[in-house]
Amino acid sequence: MGSILDNISVVLHQPQNPINIGATVRAMANMGLGQLRLVQPVAYDVAKIEGIAHGTRERIAKIAHFDTLQAAVADCSLVHAYAGKPRAARWTRLDPKSSAAALLAAAETAPVAIVFGPEDHGLENDALDLAHATVTIPTTAAHMSLNLAQAVLLAAYELHVASADATRSLRRHKHNAPAASQEQLERTFSTFAKALDAIDFFKTRNPELVMRSVRSLVFRAAPDAREADLARAVAIEVMRTIDRIQGVYRGGYGKPDSERS
Repeated sequence: MGSILDNISVVLHQPQNPINIGATVRAMANMGLGQLRLVQPVAYDVAKIEGIAHGTRERIAKIAHFDTLQAAVADCSLVHAYAGKPRAARWTRLDPKSSAAALLAAAETAPVAIVFGPEDHGLENDALDLAHATVTIPTTAAHMSLNLAQAVLLAAYELHVASADATRSLRRHKHNAPAASQEQLERTFSTFAKALDAIDFFKTRNPELVMRSVRSLVFRAAPDAREADLARAVAIEVMRTIDRIQGVYRGGYGKPDSERS
């Protein structure tokens, strides 16, 4: 069974730089979009496109070419055009997240498209007239225009996430452990205090205030049970190392008392 993203086409209208075509293919592959449509593109070398978008030969082979934007979106029930600058005409304006939700709803039953204009000036008004809505990516006022492939990546990301098609979910660590219990943390704090005392850390500092800061730090870190035990083991090893060093000075190796183990 295919993904709903298969029903969404990315349309580049008069792209001027082959690098952006390759980067668009790569972004689409990253986010699960399969259909790229090019309208009057600059001449490009397929091999160079694949060099930019590694492992996408099948996607590149499916690139469709059109003479007009109208032909490229003719079979689409919903068309959203990305525009970097506000226009005088009152087209419906959306942000990428809202656009993704609307496109996915429509893609359940028919093909849809997102359209991007040429790198130098974006889509002209007659091209925007073909869109049901325009989409603007929020940017700073001083730098409103994004690189073409960057804009495609952001649009594709919103579609990918909204479709629940995030195929590369983060795995839990194989050594995942439950949260540390308060009893474990108290043992860790007690051992830390002994270790700090063993290195004379409290010689010029208030032990109560130091340990309160240690507690605050540990609570913010929210260690799991394994991490809490590891931290305690570090403190124990500090004390054992001190005992060994003192043993050397006494002419032998000292042994940690039972409380330190």
